[in-house]
Amino acid sequence: MQIIVKEPEKQTMTIKNMAIFYHHSPYIFMCCLSVLGAIAGSFLHVCIVRIPKGMSVVSPGSHCPVCKKPIPFYYNIPIVSYFMLGGRCHHCKQPISAGHVAVEILSACLPPVFVLRFGLTFEAVIYCLFAFVLIVVSCIDGKYGIIPDRISIPGAIVFSLANIFMVNADFFFVAGGVITGSGSLFLISLVYYLIRKQIGIGGGDIKLMAMIGGVTGAQGALFSIFIASLSGCLAGILMILRHIIMKRKTEIMQQIPFGPFLSFSALLYLFYGEKMIHWYISFSMLGPDT
Repeated sequence: MQIIVKEPEKQTMTIKNMAIFYHHSPYIFMCCLSVLGAIAGSFLHVCIVRIPKGMSVVSPGSHCPVCKKPIPFYYNIPIVSYFMLGGRCHHCKQPISAGHVAVEILSACLPPVFVLRFGLTFEAVIYCLFAFVLIVVSCIDGKYGIIPDRISIPGAIVFSLANIFMVNADFFFVAGGVITGSGSLFLISLVYYLIRKQIGIGGGDIKLMAMIGGVTGAQGALFSIFIASLSGCLAGILMILRHIIMKRKTEIMQQIPFGPFLSFSALLYLFYGEKMIHWYISFSMLGPDT
């Protein structure tokens, strides 16, 4: 297992100490990152449940949504408590949402993955936090069909500034990404509305693309929109086929949440976007006769 420490002279002592810790105990280091990710995932689930309802994510403390009784800390251990309690509330025995532990497990996997990909850098930290926010956005949009402004607008500002001052991205790279991402989706939405006389893309998706563009730049924003559109169309086709196979007489759901597809595409770009674009350009230049 190898890890990269980019430009060590520019890293803080904290990063250097972490690199030393990793060098001596790589597997313990990765386990510690996973524990931190699982703890973050527990908080992310709180955000997923409370933000759409307009509730505070800080107060009141963790409690069962059914019986309303507070959850003691020893029954609130990420991932472990869910299986220890058999997926049920200790007090009322009602089932605990499997989505809770799924978010915690996913969040536990992300920090090691980002560190292995980007090294012990501020870049890895920013991108991992970005992924955490995209998890919240995807879950909320998938369940409620909305992307709250209290996530997307501050996210666009914070991640754009972090990309400039911590990752050392060029200002025009970030500004171009914000404008290209939100502007492209706004134009698509406007054209759709002029043709169909109905809203096809919500304002939440447009603001989400501002945040994605602030992290990935203009190229990443266009990549995210393109891949999200393809994957969204594929999901729609599969939904129609499933509807036909099941011979259901009810109407097919007209709208598919776009946020999860944009989020997936943005993360795909961070890891493989450059390679995929280069591969596509190389493949296109071969031509049909080669």
